[in-house]
Amino acid sequence: MLKFALIGCGRIAKKHAELLGNNQIENAKLVAVCDIDIEKAKYYGTKYNVPFFSDIDLMFQNTEIDVVSILTESGNHAKHAIKSAKYGKHIVVEKPMALKLDDAEEMIQTCSENECKLFVVKQNRFNLPVVQLRKALDAGRFGKLVMGTVRVRWCRTQEYYNQDKWRGTWALDGGVLANQASHHIDLLQWIMGEVESVYAKSSTALVDIEAEDTAVVILKFRNGALGIIEATTAVRPNDLEGSISILGEKGTVEIGGFAVNEITHWNFVDKINEDINIKQNYSVNPPNVYGFGHLEYYNDVVHSILNNKKSLIDGFEGKKSLELISAIYESIETQKEVFLKFHPQKCKLGIK
Repeated sequence: MLKFALIGCGRIAKKHAELLGNNQIENAKLVAVCDIDIEKAKYYGTKYNVPFFSDIDLMFQNTEIDVVSILTESGNHAKHAIKSAKYGKHIVVEKPMALKLDDAEEMIQTCSENECKLFVVKQNRFNLPVVQLRKALDAGRFGKLVMGTVRVRWCRTQEYYNQDKWRGTWALDGGVLANQASHHIDLLQWIMGEVESVYAKSSTALVDIEAEDTAVVILKFRNGALGIIEATTAVRPNDLEGSISILGEKGTVEIGGFAVNEITHWNFVDKINEDINIKQNYSVNPPNVYGFGHLEYYNDVVHSILNNKKSLIDGFEGKKSLELISAIYESIETQKEVFLKFHPQKCKLGIK
C-alpha cells in the first residue's frame, strides 16, 4: 500500500483528494495534506480524516509517506518537488512540471540522485478516445502524417484570475499556453512526434493579466508534417471545446468535446471491424471527463512504483512539452521562428 501526501490544497487538489482519500486507487491511500494556508489544509485533512500541515518538513518528520503529489502553483512546483525528492519521496507533479527548463532538469536530476520516480500529470493521455487514437497511430493506420491541430476554446473571466494573485503571472503561472492548453500541447507532440520549429503570436484580449489569454502557433514537425495550436480563454460566455485533429494520408481522426473526450470523426482508408462501433464504445469517458483520466493516471503511477516499471509520463516526457511551450513563448517575444532544441533567452515564463 503506497502512502500519498498532497502538497498544495487549492482548486486542483479536489480531484486528487477524492481519488486518494476515497480509496478509489488500488494499493494507494491518502495519509497527509499540506498547504501554506492552514485553513485549506485543514479542510482536506478533516474531510478525509488525515493529518494536515502548513510546513512540508514538519509533515515529513511526523508522517510515513511514500509518494507526494505536488499541486502548488506552477512556479513553485520545482522547489517543492526537489525538497520532497531529497526526503526520498516519489513525486507526482501537476502540469506543467515547472516553468523553467533549468528547473525541470534539476527536478529530473534530483529524483535520479535520490532514486525517486518522477511523474508528471498528463491525464488526457488516458482518455478513452485518445488511447484509441494512439493505438491507430502505432498500428500505422494514418500512413504519412500531414497535419495535427489542437484547439482550446475555453472561458476564464476576470473573476477567475482574481481568485488568486498568482494566476496569469509570469513568475508563477503563465497564460493559456502554459496553463489551460498544456495538456493539449502535450497530446499534439505525443501523437505527431518531435517538433522542428514554432512560430507564434499572442494577445491579452479580455482580461487584465500579465500573460496571454489568446494565442496561435504554427509548428513544423521533424517528420515533415505541419501543426496548429489555437488556444484561448477568451470564449464568452461559456467553454466551447478542447480538441485534437490528426490528418494522415490514410485516415483522419478528430476528438472533441470539452476536454478531448468525444470522438467526432473517425475515418480510415483501410477499415477494420472495430471502426464500426468506435464512437459508441470509446467516445465518452465514464463517469466524467476529469475523474476517469486521473483515475487511470494514478493507476499507472502505482503500477510503475510497485513493479519498478517505466511510466507513460515520467520527467523526461513532461519536459518535452515544457520545452515546446518555452519555445512558443520565445517566438512570441522575438517575433521569429524558433527551432528546437534551444535554451530560452527571451521567454518570460518563470521570470520574477
